[in-house]
Amino acid sequence: MAEWRLLRGWTSDELRERLDRLSGATPVFDGPEDAMDAAHGWGHYHSDARIATAADSEAFERARAAIANYRFSDPDIVVAHFDPDMPLLGRVQLLEIRIWGLRYLCPVVISRVRDEPDAYGFRYDTLAGHIEHGFEWFLLTRDGNGDIRFRIEARWQPGDLPNWWSRLGFALLAERYQRRWHVRAHQRLALLACHGPQQRPPTDEAGLAHQGVEVTFTYYDRRRSRP
Repeated sequence: MAEWRLLRGWTSDELRERLDRLSGATPVFDGPEDAMDAAHGWGHYHSDARIATAADSEAFERARAAIANYRFSDPDIVVAHFDPDMPLLGRVQLLEIRIWGLRYLCPVVISRVRDEPDAYGFRYDTLAGHIEHGFEWFLLTRDGNGDIRFRIEARWQPGDLPNWWSRLGFALLAERYQRRWHVRAHQRLALLACHGPQQRPPTDEAGLAHQGVEVTFTYYDRRRSRP
């Protein structure tokens, strides 16, 4: 079951001990992605946004570094704990999920890495003790026009929730918090990518810049599909 605490987190020593215990752990589900569909009880959602343009040649590299270090995550919702000296592929992380004073410590392992001149990202898979079972992809791409996009995609089922009220809360609040976290992840990565003094923010069809970025979030499950 997922480890949880109320109104307090874990010390660095406690986190290190738990990370050490996860060495060599295997994902809860290791089947093909196309088998993780609604017919087999899997939820599916993704989000996508243009986070920068070609005006700054270093924007892609700044976003790339931010993704590798999980800096796009809103720490009010999810904080990642990991050893930065570990190679990205095979790295174990503890995701501290925060909601209403509750904190759930959820282990994952980075199982795949994509590292190309115009595409960078990774997939993590959940380990035993996560409140969800499944995987999540985080992918940064740059097209021929220089537009830089960030996409997050996940397939999941409810996981190792520790008690009945956690299961009830997950059923009632999970989608709302998933949407909020996704929107903020794109906004945070856009700011990190555009941190250079010469970087112009993304503009709309009228050439205007606006606070934040336009995020498309699509949520699927066995009952519905909606943006």
